[in-house]
Amino acid sequence: MIATRNRRTSLERTLRALDTDPVPPAVIVVDNGSVDGTPDMVAVRFPQVRVMVLGRNAGAVARNFGVAAASTPYVAFADDDSWWAPGALTRAARHLDDAPRLALLAARTHVGAAERLDPMSAFMAQAPLGTAGDLPGPSVLGFLACAAVVRRGPFLACGGFDPIVFFMGEEARVALDLRTAGHGLAYCDDVVAHHHPQPDPGDGTSKRLLATRNRALTAWMRRRVPVAAGETARLLTAANKIN
Repeated sequence: MIATRNRRTSLERTLRALDTDPVPPAVIVVDNGSVDGTPDMVAVRFPQVRVMVLGRNAGAVARNFGVAAASTPYVAFADDDSWWAPGALTRAARHLDDAPRLALLAARTHVGAAERLDPMSAFMAQAPLGTAGDLPGPSVLGFLACAAVVRRGPFLACGGFDPIVFFMGEEARVALDLRTAGHGLAYCDDVVAHHHPQPDPGDGTSKRLLATRNRALTAWMRRRVPVAAGETARLLTAANKIN
């Protein structure tokens, strides 16, 4: 499923890329209040795609609506600027079939036209948390939402993405809740996604500050007080550097 807002052109590219898969996936697009004609474009050019129009910007929570509406046991996320390599979702489903404890699969992600390996993928591949015997790859406690596949039941049971965090770093609370509930999260190098983000018109400072703020929010919701206090201190330091 894909959450989108005012990115009609890049969404069209993503949907065309997904349609080249030997087994094209059933796609649900959740529109976060677009005003650029996105729902109409999808309806006309991709009639096989289901469109859910929220009429407002729900941020990352839009994905929760898509997962709830899905009828399949597994749901793959993509953003309007990312897509899955041909055959990737078939391999992901096989991993999930073979590992009943696996609730979230994090894919190897290549970024941009140069197909640069995402730093997050490189980190997860190093298996800093080790590899459980019943999982298909290194255990992880984080993931990229634009390149992950979830087991629908556990995802919905943990509440999905959080409206407080809204966007940027929204993955952390989901990962923590799934792991706390006893589920497995694993990085699978043989499942590949492509991510072509739009260039940041600024220097990235605002995004970094937002990510730092959201880490602090997540820490106060789910981590011990010393950890949350440390994240808050990092937030204050980052904010003071800007001011």
